[in-house]
Amino acid sequence: MPSQVNCPLPSGFQLDQYRIERQLSLGGFSIVYLAHHADGTPVAIKEYLPNSLALRKDGGIEPQVPDANASAFRYGMKCFFEEGRSLAKLRHPNVVQVLNFFRANGTVYMVMRFERGRTLHEYIQKHRGEVREGFVRAVFARMLNGLREVHAHKLLHLDIKPSNIYLRNDGTPVLLDFGAARQTLVADQPMLKPMYTPGFASPEQFSNRDALGPWSDIYSVGASLYACIAGTAPQRSDERGEHDTVAPTARTFAGQYSQQLLQTIDWCLKLDPLGRPQSVYSLQKALMRRDGDLPAVAVPRFGDLGARIKSFIGRS
Repeated sequence: MPSQVNCPLPSGFQLDQYRIERQLSLGGFSIVYLAHHADGTPVAIKEYLPNSLALRKDGGIEPQVPDANASAFRYGMKCFFEEGRSLAKLRHPNVVQVLNFFRANGTVYMVMRFERGRTLHEYIQKHRGEVREGFVRAVFARMLNGLREVHAHKLLHLDIKPSNIYLRNDGTPVLLDFGAARQTLVADQPMLKPMYTPGFASPEQFSNRDALGPWSDIYSVGASLYACIAGTAPQRSDERGEHDTVAPTARTFAGQYSQQLLQTIDWCLKLDPLGRPQSVYSLQKALMRRDGDLPAVAVPRFGDLGARIKSFIGRS
């Protein structure tokens, strides 16, 4: 079934205890709305609606799911619901806060705190070529605090990119739009394709999903750092494996940013998962250093990747 454009719920629609005001964004996996709780509190509501599996026509409420797609749609809905359940356990100022999640209209909805501000992507586009190093370090140091909390709960984000890093009006960052549930929609469900953003996804997201771990999110952080200074994402990691055209930032942007920051970005963008920082804490320590080269621990001595993955997911 080819991808199609799904119509959003109409303005004014009453969804449980929330009234839909308008659509905020539309993607291949979901629709996000601005809505208001019965007490007047503004919220963002994400609706599970993969356009490769289901169609909602203008004026419709429940999505139409062909019989051939029903199993895959239900499986994805279960993953989306579990994503909401997992995120609802997180309470961190730099991670989007999930307030509620529920089933309705033949699908699932995730209710999140509505934040006022703009995305890092929008900031980069407005200040292309003029993003200051101090700003970059401050935003990512705080965002990484949130990512550490995510990893501490044995979760991965798997879709970190500037458009998923939201800057509140006071400048503090919030990590949005987790892809963890979507990343399970593979192998056994041929109608569901893994969701990733070319240029920001790690190479293991394309070809070696058994190797996913914190280092996969760290690649995406490195690509987001790269976008801050270059104004665009680096070459896709799967293409880099065939013919790498990404020159070291330590050379390309020498004199524009400190060598230490540039070396840190290059470290995160290593194609080999074992060549990157293995934890958010290691990356944070590097970002806090402003002078000189990376510390000696920046070239780690690695053990077996499989053992590291088992350690992360809590299996012996």
